[in-house]
Amino acid sequence: MNYFVEGIQGSGKSTLVRKLSEKYPGCTTVMEGDYSPVELAWCARMNETQYLKVLERWKDLQDQICSKSHKEGNYWIVCYTQVKSDDRDFYRQLENFEIYNGRTAFEEYKNIVLTRYRNWHGDGFIFECSLLQNAVEDMILFRDMSDDAILGFYKEVRSALDDKEYEIYYIESPDIEKNLNIVRKERVDKDGNEIWFKMLLEFFINSPYARKHSMNQYEDLLIHLRHRQALELQICQEIFEDKVTVIQSKTYDL
Repeated sequence: MNYFVEGIQGSGKSTLVRKLSEKYPGCTTVMEGDYSPVELAWCARMNETQYLKVLERWKDLQDQICSKSHKEGNYWIVCYTQVKSDDRDFYRQLENFEIYNGRTAFEEYKNIVLTRYRNWHGDGFIFECSLLQNAVEDMILFRDMSDDAILGFYKEVRSALDDKEYEIYYIESPDIEKNLNIVRKERVDKDGNEIWFKMLLEFFINSPYARKHSMNQYEDLLIHLRHRQALELQICQEIFEDKVTVIQSKTYDL
C-alpha cells in the first residue's frame, strides 16, 4: 500500500505524514523537495545541456548539486532546495526549471505528470502533497483553468494510477483562517518574523489569477484557499471516491 496525504496549507499534512511514518517505519516517506517517483515540487527538471551549464555556473556547489541529482532518461532531476548556499541567485535560477506555476506549456506539463504516474510501480510510500496541491495551484493560479477542466485533468490522473495500490488521506480544514494563524506563528525565523506566511501571501498575490481578479489581500487568499479545498474535496469524492478517506484537521484519531 502507498499513502497520499493531501490538504491545503496549514491543515496538518506534515504532522500526519510524520505520524504515519512512525506508525509504519518500513515505509519510505517523501516530503516536498525530496526526490520523488511521482512528483516534482521544489525540483528542477533539466536536459543535459542545461544541467551542464548549471554545474559550470555554480562550480563551488558542484558536489552538492551532483549529490542531489537524479537521471531520468534524457533529463536530470535536481532537488535544488536541499543544496545549501547563501547565494539566493542559485535558487532563483534553478526555480526556473520547475515544471509548475505556468513555466511549462500545458500539454507538455500534463504529459510529464501523467507519464510519471504511469511509470511508478512502488510499494510502501508515504507522499506529502504529491497528488493535489501543486498541480491544483498551478492550474488555478497560473493557467486560470475552470473547475471542470481541472476535474477532467484528474480523470486522466485516475486512469494513470489505475493499476497502483494507494490510499488518499485528505485533511479537511473546517476553519482555514484559524489553522493558518496557528502555522504562521510556528514557522518564523530566529527573530520571530513570519517568513513562511509572507512567502505564501506573496506567491498568491503575484500569481496571474490573483492579478487578473484584483485579489491582493489576506482575505482574498482565504477565499482562494476555501475554493481550492472545495475543489479538491470534489476531486476526491467524484474521481477517487473508493480511494479516499477525509479526516478533520487537528481532531482525527490515527
